[in-house]
Amino acid sequence: MKTMPTIDQNLTEAPVATSTTSLASRAENDPISRTGGRPRVVVVGAGFGGLHVAAKLARADVDVLVLDRNNYHGFWPLLYQVATAGLDPASIAYPARAILRKYPNTQFLMAEVSGVDFERKLVLSGDKALPYDYLVLAAGSANNYFGDTALAAHTFGMKDLDEAEQLRNQLLRAFERAVVEPDPVRRAALLTLVIIGGGPTGVELSGAFAELIRHVLRKDYPMLDIAQARVLLVEASDRILASFPEQLQRSARKRLEKMGVEIKLGTAVAAVDGDTVTFKDGTQINSSTVVWAAGVRAAELVDALGLAVGRSARVKITPKLNLPDRPEVFVIGDMAYLEGYKGGQAYPMVAQVAMQMGKQAARNILALIEGRPLGTFHYLDKGQMATIGRRAAVFDAFGIRLSGFFAWIGWLFIHIIYLIGFRNRLVVLTNWAYNYFTYDRAVRLITGAERE
Repeated sequence: MKTMPTIDQNLTEAPVATSTTSLASRAENDPISRTGGRPRVVVVGAGFGGLHVAAKLARADVDVLVLDRNNYHGFWPLLYQVATAGLDPASIAYPARAILRKYPNTQFLMAEVSGVDFERKLVLSGDKALPYDYLVLAAGSANNYFGDTALAAHTFGMKDLDEAEQLRNQLLRAFERAVVEPDPVRRAALLTLVIIGGGPTGVELSGAFAELIRHVLRKDYPMLDIAQARVLLVEASDRILASFPEQLQRSARKRLEKMGVEIKLGTAVAAVDGDTVTFKDGTQINSSTVVWAAGVRAAELVDALGLAVGRSARVKITPKLNLPDRPEVFVIGDMAYLEGYKGGQAYPMVAQVAMQMGKQAARNILALIEGRPLGTFHYLDKGQMATIGRRAAVFDAFGIRLSGFFAWIGWLFIHIIYLIGFRNRLVVLTNWAYNYFTYDRAVRLITGAERE
């Protein structure tokens, strides 16, 4: 599974107030009411981790304030299906206020967080400085371009609804342009899709795009030679789905190749410039649609905090999930760097880790309030899975390793369970049934302005 919404990178550029008078006046303008005398817990991020903090504190004698730059919680494990025209964006998102209103001690504020004044215990957002007694940073992750701004400019990411819709629009526009493109070389580039990164996101995208082209766009564009359409999955290492057992890696690769996906292993990308992808061995390929799924990092908010970070810019924390020198500040989910997973590795950036960290952080906040010892985070690994298209997935959980149809059924069942909202579950299930029996995709829409 994948992760939750991120804090926009522009936030890190916002000026952070340092004047005591300025901060004090901003704190006095706190727009959220508080219950007199109760501690306030501020949670930055309404993703998997943040929501589990709020749920765990729902009956505690505290005030909880959840902040997020979006007014919704996104179910990002299904984001790739928005990008591949299988689901409408609204079916995998749910209003944050609707989720949190059932907790009487919890309020929500749509706010872009630009920083934190740890000394004065203030969360900074625009002209507001929101005071806290306890703070949970759960802002999620962002694409990691490893400092290459050209990659960010010339590739499509997969971290939010906007990016998923942009990718869907791009592919459909490319096919529309291919219809009227007289130059065969340019037409081939329009019909070529390159996905960089062989992890779960790259594998799920490549399989879904291959099926979209093979079963749907072939009928929508009979004037095009769909045999010219190509889906390439590019991975720098020698395997896809590196975190899965080798037998499942092989199964996934065979399935993708059977679907027509071209897999290039041991192939690192040197540059993406316009419609040209250049590999480190000097070879090139022309493609109008290049997707970056090769790296993630902690949300860019981390860059404004001045905290010690580990790999992927994740904040180093104690096994209690708080900062070493600030016990009232907790960091969870994709933002947190904590070793202890499978022989000392950092815990993976997946939804299950965020959920379990959220619950433990809430327990430890209550322990601090009540003067009890804090508990150590212990992760129950519930496994991993990835779908590879119609009737196929790989499933590795609790010692059970499956591939094919039964793994796919397990994938469907688990994702429906974790999706928030009865309406969303019904809509997604209906769409899946429609797609399965008709070999169609209902959301083949080009919406919004084209990305510059």
